[in-house]
Amino acid sequence: MRAKVRFSTQPRFSLVTAASLPLLLAAFSPATLAAEESTLGTVTVTGAAATGAQQDQKRLQKVAGNTAVVDNRKVEQGRAANAEDVLALQPGVFAQGTSGTAANKISIRGSGLNTFYQGYVLGTKFLFDGLPITGPGGTQEDFLDMQAVDHTEVLYGANAYEYGALALGGAINMVSKTGRTDPGNYARFEVGSYGYRKQQLSTGGVVGDSDYYINVLHNERDGYQDHASNEGRGIAANFGHVFSPKLQTRMFFKYREEQLINGNTLTRAQLKHDPRSNLVPTGRRKDGTTFIGNKTTYTFDDGARLEVGASYNNYPLLNGWRYAVAPQDWRSKDINLTLRYLRTGDTFLGLPSDSSVIFSNTRAYLADVKAHSRATGLRTQETNYTGSRDTVLTLANELQLAEDLWLSSGLSFVNIRRKGEIEASTLTAANPSNFPTRVEYVENDLAPRLGLRYQINPEFQLFSNVSRSIDPPVTWQLGSTSNPFLYDVRPQKATTFEVGVRGSHGIFDGSLTLYRSWVQKELLTVVVQQATATQDQLTATSNASPTLHQGIEAGLNALLWTGANGDTLDLRQAYTLNDFKYRHDERFGDNQLPGLPRQVYQAELAYRQASGFYASLNLRAASSYYIDYANTWQTPSYLLWGAKFGYQAPSRKWEVFADLRNLTNQRYASATNTAYDAGGRDSANFYPGDAFNVTTGVAFRF
Repeated sequence: MRAKVRFSTQPRFSLVTAASLPLLLAAFSPATLAAEESTLGTVTVTGAAATGAQQDQKRLQKVAGNTAVVDNRKVEQGRAANAEDVLALQPGVFAQGTSGTAANKISIRGSGLNTFYQGYVLGTKFLFDGLPITGPGGTQEDFLDMQAVDHTEVLYGANAYEYGALALGGAINMVSKTGRTDPGNYARFEVGSYGYRKQQLSTGGVVGDSDYYINVLHNERDGYQDHASNEGRGIAANFGHVFSPKLQTRMFFKYREEQLINGNTLTRAQLKHDPRSNLVPTGRRKDGTTFIGNKTTYTFDDGARLEVGASYNNYPLLNGWRYAVAPQDWRSKDINLTLRYLRTGDTFLGLPSDSSVIFSNTRAYLADVKAHSRATGLRTQETNYTGSRDTVLTLANELQLAEDLWLSSGLSFVNIRRKGEIEASTLTAANPSNFPTRVEYVENDLAPRLGLRYQINPEFQLFSNVSRSIDPPVTWQLGSTSNPFLYDVRPQKATTFEVGVRGSHGIFDGSLTLYRSWVQKELLTVVVQQATATQDQLTATSNASPTLHQGIEAGLNALLWTGANGDTLDLRQAYTLNDFKYRHDERFGDNQLPGLPRQVYQAELAYRQASGFYASLNLRAASSYYIDYANTWQTPSYLLWGAKFGYQAPSRKWEVFADLRNLTNQRYASATNTAYDAGGRDSANFYPGDAFNVTTGVAFRF
């Protein structure tokens, strides 16, 4: 698979309307900078401690690059079924779910942009409370239901160095609710279109120096497409104890079972005329995804802090448990160790200096896949990945060069081991290029990072960085059970330049970031055989010729009106330009990489009364994009409207809401498969998005 690129400052078409563009840029215009400061400036809260989301947002503003924090409690004022709901309105992040509450396609800056996504999310490292759930085998989407999450950190690209992230997309860290942040009892019930139902109960509290939090969840959905039902149930719990002001610890436990039937991909004609068609459904069953972890923190006399984390991840998966010709039994068990030593208040060459040492090791101590024939019941192939690992040691420093200027530097030592071996196979498929049946390698690399952060004034901050990322293939990209051979794919590597500004003034706050990533050996996946009633879908991954990822990430919030009684009207906007291309590829020249919209614009206009009533109108617009590397066939563009209404009692003891989506009942593709060359012909590569749907919910605290 090959590639090339040329940066264009003139998008092929614009989703930014004449009404929205001035608002998107107003925060950075001379007129705005000269405007009189209004009530949305710096808000000082007295008598109440900052929330965990506010504390982490303040911490991440010290990163010389783009970051964001999402307060999940605000998302819960509507449907909060999956990562798509939480990551909406985040520029640079593409998050779409299909087939209900589980399968998500999540991409940051084009990471994993064209991988088939019914089971794993690629190109981004996911963590719970700083403990990874992403391993050498990728990320199972089971835990992306966002159960019991207080807030979510998004760290773009190499800005996720503090979590030992190797991925081009960076990291998403989900911070749990605890007995201290969410005390008391809570019950939540949601029902909606296409048989959607969700029930959630939690309890938390503080007992002496200890606290506890337990959350149980059940969800189900009949599905928009025919024969595409899903059901899941799980528990999330954590228990913390403070031994002394210097020593504290917290245990984490998550468990989830899930049965999910995916709808098949459709042609564009079917998408328009028969979007609920599902002639080739596929099923996945998770009989107990388990996460057990501990994080212990010790604070030294000089204020330095040591965080020690360890976790165990178990991701059993029966892929194709219904309908598939050759069901596959996957076992993935990871052991993770993380160490973070953080120092603040030091000096270097007479200048204030903060430094950190971060170690992360994730090892697949048991990982394999076995396939068997549904017709005969006999095993057809077994592939073993045990021993694959990702190890990262990062040294980082923040040096204050002047009162308003900081230099960020870092160096990561990366050790990657990948192992894949076909231990048994009865398949007779041809081996066209004498591919091996065993692939094993160890790669060592360095990933430096250098950034600057300049505080223009108390309101605005400039940042810029140059960084290196190393993104290894997940184990199954070497091959699994579809062919009696493996692919010797190697880590992709990228050098990224990023520059941006963030801040607030008057009624505005927001950020604007531009980045360019020169990628070598990008891991690209293609569907080489469509699923039918008699054969399973086949995919292949290879290292591409040089590619380029570049784009714009712009977010702007504006408080448009404040009433005398505290009522507000505010507007949130997010705009993303994705420009992902080959660079002088022998076969595809400068073609666009398929898989993601070139432009995405999201907005929400929200009215809130001090008495507790709230209402909002939102939209999501996405341009068309190619579904093949030859750039011969595209998805249709779409514009989706939505609305929310709700009431939260002043006592916050109860809340009720209604969440309406796709108000115009538009038929669109939420995601696609990727073809090598569609030849300009319609083909079954489109996942249909939900038609008009309504979710209502009620929540109680007692």
